[in-house]
Amino acid sequence: MKLQRFAVYIIVIIGLLSTISQSIRFELESGHTKCIAEDIKSNSMTVGHYSIVNPNEGQPLPESHRITLKVTSSYGNSYHSSENVQSGQFAFHAVEAGDYMACFFAIDHQPPLKIPIEFDWRTGVAAKDWPNVVKKGTVDAMEFELKKLADTITFIHEEMFYLREREREMQELNKVTNSRMAWLSFLSLFICLSVAGMQLWHLKSFFEKKKLI
Repeated sequence: MKLQRFAVYIIVIIGLLSTISQSIRFELESGHTKCIAEDIKSNSMTVGHYSIVNPNEGQPLPESHRITLKVTSSYGNSYHSSENVQSGQFAFHAVEAGDYMACFFAIDHQPPLKIPIEFDWRTGVAAKDWPNVVKKGTVDAMEFELKKLADTITFIHEEMFYLREREREMQELNKVTNSRMAWLSFLSLFICLSVAGMQLWHLKSFFEKKKLI
């Protein structure tokens, strides 16, 4: 059982490592809002880069191609806000664990237009700027790979503890839910038996008044 659970942890973490470093591209319609969620644990570094993709390469972006971005935590705290920009970036340490929302908004335009946006949001070990680490340091290629591997292992180790904590919370929630369901079942059974007893008592009283029994 523990081996299977460990395998599940590894599969989940590999999936996280393969997705947290990928950028996405999407289209935002003018006058609309599109939000992207990212589950981030506390005390994790996160960085984001966003820019409008120029539909006409070699020419400046039209003034109509501007967006507003707000990044908030699951508790509603704001971590980044920029208005009427064509590109930008953010970086912060997540104090709160949970889903963080990056909401893009484009002002209304007539006729309606679709703005292509490229968004790269990285957390954990993927958020570290490795090329700058190599430039600023005097490490060689082997030391660089070892350092990157060590940080990856640390991230996996922390992620495993985080998943274990989430699993423990889910188990506690299941226990509480099962306990409440058991009490609800006993209460429902008690109410049904009480109603049935009252009905029998009422019928007995009725028949006695009519002198049928």
